[in-house]
Amino acid sequence: MAQVDSTQRCSDSNPPLGDSALVKPMPPFRAIGDLLREHAKARPQQPALVYDGAQLTWQQLDEAMDRVALALQRDGLVPGDVVVLCGANALCLASVFLGALRAGIAVAPLAYNVTQAAFQAMLQDAAPKRVFVDSNAAELLAGLDLPHHASAPWIALDEKGPGIPLEQWLAPAGGLPARVEIRPEDPFNIIYSSGTTGIPKGIVQPHAMRWAHIHRGAQYDYSENTVTLVSTPLYSNTTLVVVFPTLAFGGTVHLLAKFDAGRWLAEAARHRVTHAMLVPVQYQRLLGHADFDSTDLSAFKMKFCTSAPFSAALKSDALRRWPGGLVEFYGMTEGGGTCILEAHLTPEQLHTVGRPAQGHDIRLIDDAGLEVGRGATGEVVGHSPGMMTGYYNQPEKTREAEWFAPDGKRFIRTGDIGRFNDEGFLVLMDRKKDMIISGGFNIYPSDLEAVLLGHPNVREAAVVGVPSVEWGETPAAFVVRREGSEPISADTLRSWANDRLGKTQRIAQVLWIDELPRSAIGKVLKRELRGQVF
Repeated sequence: MAQVDSTQRCSDSNPPLGDSALVKPMPPFRAIGDLLREHAKARPQQPALVYDGAQLTWQQLDEAMDRVALALQRDGLVPGDVVVLCGANALCLASVFLGALRAGIAVAPLAYNVTQAAFQAMLQDAAPKRVFVDSNAAELLAGLDLPHHASAPWIALDEKGPGIPLEQWLAPAGGLPARVEIRPEDPFNIIYSSGTTGIPKGIVQPHAMRWAHIHRGAQYDYSENTVTLVSTPLYSNTTLVVVFPTLAFGGTVHLLAKFDAGRWLAEAARHRVTHAMLVPVQYQRLLGHADFDSTDLSAFKMKFCTSAPFSAALKSDALRRWPGGLVEFYGMTEGGGTCILEAHLTPEQLHTVGRPAQGHDIRLIDDAGLEVGRGATGEVVGHSPGMMTGYYNQPEKTREAEWFAPDGKRFIRTGDIGRFNDEGFLVLMDRKKDMIISGGFNIYPSDLEAVLLGHPNVREAAVVGVPSVEWGETPAAFVVRREGSEPISADTLRSWANDRLGKTQRIAQVLWIDELPRSAIGKVLKRELRGQVF
């Protein structure tokens, strides 16, 4: 084991950046259901949730949560039981989510744009006592064989959804559910991984993890005056990272069913939006929209980004043209360690993902599980107050995701390769599973993608490793043409890139495609790309 003073690690021993210096010790834990009831008493007529011209005031949301919680208790559900939500962003879906939390029920929000096999696997894994669905899930449910869940009634969130109509299932208005004592370690939700590497795993996030996210919101200007615009789905942790702090501080959440750059800009200006979480491809499309520079975004206090690589050039463009702060969160749904880049305060570090958040311990390890020396690259592992309990019903997968320091301290493995620079900022190299080993040399796809993105004809690029008889693996690049650019051949672009790459990095094949395949939160699905080569 390398000596402690020569290993690469970063933690809260680093001085916090900018506004982070204002972070105070974690206050005593509060359950989200209790916080929201207090807002309903303090500001009953203020909008809490808004969607497509309709809204729920704080008082109406509080009453809706009570009806959900009381109905679940009436049906015999107890704290620790699980309910599934599957539908598009909507007031009723958000109300059921929050009402279940008030009853101490863990919520498993599932994507409806997955294969039927993946959906059935997630349902069987979650073993829910109730399943809430809307019409978007109709295709998934057609002919679904779920004998294991015959005892879990289906409840329809809209008129075309299958099951008992929500209004018929809800408890009568005016009743109060029995108060439930919720502990920090109790399960809050189960977020299923996006499935980019196979069948999704259920990530159990405790109330303590969400409380840590809420506490962190104090340093980013959340208040009762916050207006947050949400355009990513509620089944994504990316979305929930801003939804719960907004509600916990008494602000207003505006929900969009799906992302459209033109509509997003119009809604942001109309409602004087102050906060938003966007993934990199959304920043790209907004900044590239014809209406961006003429849209009034002056109310913005803070913009966030996470979930996928955020290029330095795109960050720089957002800083230059978009009012308010820009913060990038690097971390995993599983929790562990988070790095934060307050880009508006450290514009010289845009090539990094920031430094560890307060109370977060980030280290780098090699393939043998030993911490690497200073200046070396290694897999990123992290420990923090916000960590998953484990993968639901999958103890072996949980163990695979953990790394323990010699003193027994538990860390979560990220699968990312990185290094710390001299200022303590984390520079990511690539995903460990995406690293290409060609002729015995390690090739980081992100390095090749950065070169390709330097060509004026390229808007997006993704590089994957494909089998090679001569080298074992060799790089193949998928590129999306920049709008309005002159067409060039794949061979011309490959030669241009290879002239700028080292001998061991050279790209074997370039393929032009219309769009990169992405998950609902903007992650490029490299698994799908690999199947398209030859």
